[in-house]
Amino acid sequence: MEILIQILQLLLSLSILVVVHEFGHFFAAKIFKTRVEKFYLFFDPWFSLFKFTYKGTEYGMGWLPLGGYVKISGMIDESMDKEQMKQPAQPWEFRSKPAWQRLIIMLGGVTMNVVLAIVIYIAMLASYGDEYLPTSEANKYGVRPDSLGMEMGFMPGDKIMTLDGLYVEDFSKIPMNIVLNEVKVVEVERDGKNIQVRLPEGSLNKLVNHRTPIFSVRIPFVAFKFADNSVAKEAGMLLGDTIFGINGMNIKYFNDFREEIQKHKNEAVTIAVIRGSDTLSLPMTLDESGMLGVFPVGDFNQFFNFSKKEYTITQAIPAGFNRTWSGIGNYLKQLKLLFSPEVKAYEGVGGFITIGSIFPTYWHWESFWRLTAFLSIMLAIINVLPIPALDGGHVLFLLYELIARRKPSDKFLERAQVVGMVILFSLLILANGNDVVKLIGKYF
Repeated sequence: MEILIQILQLLLSLSILVVVHEFGHFFAAKIFKTRVEKFYLFFDPWFSLFKFTYKGTEYGMGWLPLGGYVKISGMIDESMDKEQMKQPAQPWEFRSKPAWQRLIIMLGGVTMNVVLAIVIYIAMLASYGDEYLPTSEANKYGVRPDSLGMEMGFMPGDKIMTLDGLYVEDFSKIPMNIVLNEVKVVEVERDGKNIQVRLPEGSLNKLVNHRTPIFSVRIPFVAFKFADNSVAKEAGMLLGDTIFGINGMNIKYFNDFREEIQKHKNEAVTIAVIRGSDTLSLPMTLDESGMLGVFPVGDFNQFFNFSKKEYTITQAIPAGFNRTWSGIGNYLKQLKLLFSPEVKAYEGVGGFITIGSIFPTYWHWESFWRLTAFLSIMLAIINVLPIPALDGGHVLFLLYELIARRKPSDKFLERAQVVGMVILFSLLILANGNDVVKLIGKYF
């Protein structure tokens, strides 16, 4: 069921992005009185799921959910309609329009994707505000690195101070900043002393392929709920007790305690708790599961002060523009990492499985719209890359035409389109092939 929810979110998000993108081309073409023959969500080789014609344009939905398209008369595109191009140019065709009009038509899709991201961010900021955990708050109990973080040189209890001398306010953005800015040194406070952790060679490559945050917060173990047949409850523990030790060993935080308690399966132990102003020792015997039968408080707001800013609609508008601009800059940095010999980000390129996995396993509208805004920015940037068959390839040839005052030949454009499609399909195979390899490695 969880996978189905992720698939549905992915399909809905892609459908919104494709329709908005293609509408950008469609709207610009209509402004300049250029005929649009088809407007399709998804591709329709051999057949479509449904279609209808309205004012000379065929609207429909294909069965292959790899994108969508508009077919504009007199244009060399993925349809490769060579017969139409052999006919005399008509005034309503794309090829008959001035180069500056054709340029606007080709940029219509990416423009609408950027506009969509701006609109989503404005609406989200006005509706939800902006909430995050400040790094200073996450440092309250020190952070907990996972296995990769430990391999990179971090220790439980470290307090993250700076990344190459720069302070990151939002704790959740620390791993992303390490990768995007190719950080070499992270300064931490450890046991009251400032220490520089120099990231080992290859760390950035591992971070790119790491799907979970390398740092999490540590929280005290406060009893919130008992399981059925809880040995802790039978031993006299009460809800609200703070568990801080086992067999005389001080262990203040939940994750550390959970690891330690597993070493004492089928053993008699003494658990230290704080109840009000009293410190108590509770003897109990663990079963083969090595668990107390106690659930901790899961509401982080009880331990940390989250930073939250509310926005009026007038405040959300400039903030939405700024967030989109920042997203564009961050994604351009990610693309640059594809060519970094140290990071080797191309090894982490993923396809539809990877994209689908970033959606939550339950339906959460705030997360859905945030991810849709990110994917809209990603789609805009990818489409404007100067690769034939993408919008950016057409834009490149149109810029050449504006500068050189002459068009590339139709034969050249046809061949460029074929080359571009080969490149795109190769990238598609690489991305989804990486997904399949990771999936096989995960289960086999």
